[in-house]
Amino acid sequence: MVLLGTIVNGICIVLGTLIGKIFTRIPENTKETVMKIIGLAVFLLGAQMGFKSNEFLIVIISLVVGAVLGEWINLDRKLNNVGNWLERKMGSKQQGSVSKGFVTATLIFVIGAMSVVGSLDSGLRGDHQVLYTKSIIDGFTSIVLTTTLGIGVLFSAVPVMIYQGSIALFATQIDRFVPSDLLELLIFEITATGGVMIMAIGMNIIGVTAIRVANLLPGILVAAALVLIRYFFIL
Repeated sequence: MVLLGTIVNGICIVLGTLIGKIFTRIPENTKETVMKIIGLAVFLLGAQMGFKSNEFLIVIISLVVGAVLGEWINLDRKLNNVGNWLERKMGSKQQGSVSKGFVTATLIFVIGAMSVVGSLDSGLRGDHQVLYTKSIIDGFTSIVLTTTLGIGVLFSAVPVMIYQGSIALFATQIDRFVPSDLLELLIFEITATGGVMIMAIGMNIIGVTAIRVANLLPGILVAAALVLIRYFFIL
């Protein structure tokens, strides 16, 4: 089922919100320890994905070129500016925990490499592991957010499912236009490139680094372009 990972993600956000309403106070030490454990698990998942590459040079070039493009565009800042603008707009119309919780949680859960890479993985390979991992992270984050922002966090499950589900469904149609051997190459290198980004997310969660992972997202498109060039012009 193509949308299984997306549905599980939405359910975890809802459950996390409901648990957060029950447990209004969570010790800071507990939050920190759990998040670091999750960060280690995310790092391991990214490493496993990274080893799927058959041409690691493509992964390296994709990440470097993608990072340059992302920093030039300043994708990370633009996404955050959009989020701040939305929050100001909604806050000016309706002051309250529902709107604030909804906007804040939506931005946290939607913006990020795991949403894109996980949804592509679900659509291309039927592999929901990345989205399952993201679901655990989002579920725990929902608990924490709900204790401070309220029930509005629950409604963020809707845009998350629409966004990720759309990417997954789009990815399922690629095989209609792409030869099977080319599609296999694309899956391996896109998965590996995304895996390195997920490793970066894991290190960010642990607190080892502060990598602007959103600025690496163009690397996925670069990886696809390099595979196409290799397939049509080098083989």
